[in-house]
Amino acid sequence: MIRVGVVGYGTIGSRVADAVRSQSDMKLVGVVKPTPDYRAEIAVSLRGVRFFAPSEGGLRAWRERGLPIHGTLDDLLREVDVVVDTTPGGKGRGMRDTYESTGVKAIFQGGEPPDVAEVSFVAQVNYDAARGRRFVRVVSCNTTGLARLLYALDREFGVERAIVTLVRRAADPKEVKKGPIDALVPDPPRIPSHHGPDLQTVVPGLNVITMAVKAPTTHSHVHSLAVKLGRETSREDVLGMLSSERRIVLVSAASGFRSTADVLDIGRELGRPRADIYENVVWADSVSVNGRWLYLFQAIHQEAIVIPENIDAIRAIATDLSAERSMDLTDASLGVKSGRIFRPP
Repeated sequence: MIRVGVVGYGTIGSRVADAVRSQSDMKLVGVVKPTPDYRAEIAVSLRGVRFFAPSEGGLRAWRERGLPIHGTLDDLLREVDVVVDTTPGGKGRGMRDTYESTGVKAIFQGGEPPDVAEVSFVAQVNYDAARGRRFVRVVSCNTTGLARLLYALDREFGVERAIVTLVRRAADPKEVKKGPIDALVPDPPRIPSHHGPDLQTVVPGLNVITMAVKAPTTHSHVHSLAVKLGRETSREDVLGMLSSERRIVLVSAASGFRSTADVLDIGRELGRPRADIYENVVWADSVSVNGRWLYLFQAIHQEAIVIPENIDAIRAIATDLSAERSMDLTDASLGVKSGRIFRPP
């Protein structure tokens, strides 16, 4: 049984904690959270989550709120094998020395620089590279989605060049300090955006250039890809490959899937926790092939897509389980699909 602690209980941390709880080979020992708010009350009362304060100074607020608190970060680190750091971008780097001094292995998120860890990680691409490491970085939502897709295309057809435009959500639904806005913002105005170089930390040598624009929405990103393949193929061959690829699903406008609002809605209709979509969502309608050039759109649910990767990263650094077996367990526990997101029984 892998003993896991989670540091941070925001968008990613709360989801990672629940995902750990759903694994038969893992135990959620506790979560570090500075603020005893309604999310903590729900987690304690409905899920039995044990909370820890970042330091001794943070214990008082929990006690005044009347919520159980089980110690500090230092106490949690003495009880775990692996910690998943989901603190806001940039803070995890400062935590690395703490984890290292206690001998605990740590997984960081994509908001940290690549040098925070020994490996930047996407399970379908480089699971084995994380085996036996002390520190692993699960890359960002956009990089995860691009790595899954472009790695699969490269494996099947070869990728000579990829040109990607990312239309990014401006903020997560709870981030009210970042909105409302009335603008489309080149982010950054220079080209390439950071996504291409970050993608190359997972898929070295990939010839990719990325451009990004922020849009006034909170539901998902959209990627527009133009990919020059290594050989000529057909639309049918690409669709066939995508329909069988793990953690990629195909949708169509004909079935009512017309916007990123439908990403959230289909998660609700499927009864997913928090309406989460862990898969790349590719519009089959958009898949077009002209000689060696492939074009398509995909949607990425920024709140959820990296959750399976965090679970697999835990196994990669803490067990000798194979990549396929780990992903099988993760996908089964979270209900992750491939092919079509809904298949009638």
